[in-house]
Amino acid sequence: MGRRGWVLFVVMSLVWGISYLFIKVAVQGVPVSVLVFARTAGAALVLLPFVARAGWANAARAVRAHWPWLIAFAALEMIGPWWLLAVAEQRLTSSMAGLIVAAVPIVGIAVAWLLGDRERLGPLRWTGLLVGLLGVGVLAAPALHGGDGWSIGAMALVVLGYATAPMITVRRLGEVPGLVLATASLAFAGLVYAPAAALAWPREWPSVPVLGALAGLAVVSTALAFVAFFALLREVGTARAMVFTYVNPAVAVAAGVLVLGEPLTSSILGAFALIMGGSLLATGVRPPGRGRRPGRPARVTGSVAPAPG
Repeated sequence: MGRRGWVLFVVMSLVWGISYLFIKVAVQGVPVSVLVFARTAGAALVLLPFVARAGWANAARAVRAHWPWLIAFAALEMIGPWWLLAVAEQRLTSSMAGLIVAAVPIVGIAVAWLLGDRERLGPLRWTGLLVGLLGVGVLAAPALHGGDGWSIGAMALVVLGYATAPMITVRRLGEVPGLVLATASLAFAGLVYAPAAALAWPREWPSVPVLGALAGLAVVSTALAFVAFFALLREVGTARAMVFTYVNPAVAVAAGVLVLGEPLTSSILGAFALIMGGSLLATGVRPPGRGRRPGRPARVTGSVAPAPG
């Protein structure tokens, strides 16, 4: 992987890893509906020039041809999960939220298998599934006993949505360009949350840190993240690009500890090791630079877009 690829890889790991910190700060100062509206509508506005550059006519045709599945994708990837994630972070630390979301690859494999994808997993991959889920249990059990059962349940639904949405893109939205998919979904989610956000709009301006977190969430961790992600796909191909999803949980933990002073306990470290190790085993990921060299990158569509936090 060349220098440009490594730069994009680091950018992706950072911008999606710090999204949990932005959510934690923002949700302390604005209602959840306002947070999700600001994130989705703001990011959609930032991405519109990129879509325009690619051509409005092609984007409009793609949206018209696939709008029911675009709505389904937006519901599972953004509308439901981003509300639930913000609600959960009212009680949970940002580092815990980031680590729980790291279980998405594991749950995705399990859901695909249950829905009929009978790919042979083998003993090693089954072991990875069990180890990763054990890590989630290590992380979640103390919160359940501490009275945060609703927050853990909300995070479980977030993970389920994030694990299911890519299946829609693979099976139904493979012909939709990635930026069109992202922008249309964000715009639709913004429209859904607009009425609730208007009713809950704060009477006074939020504090500077809260406004900064909202801006960072919309511009950096959503709009810029999607642009960088599709650039990374074009640069290094899907297999290598997706390895960054195993790095951003570490960024989430580090940001929570260093910036917000969240605790770094032995259970968090143990859960991190179990979830990451289990994910690598379950998905069969090889580190960048190993294995067969990728050929020319395929056309970038939304079918491979993972979920930002």
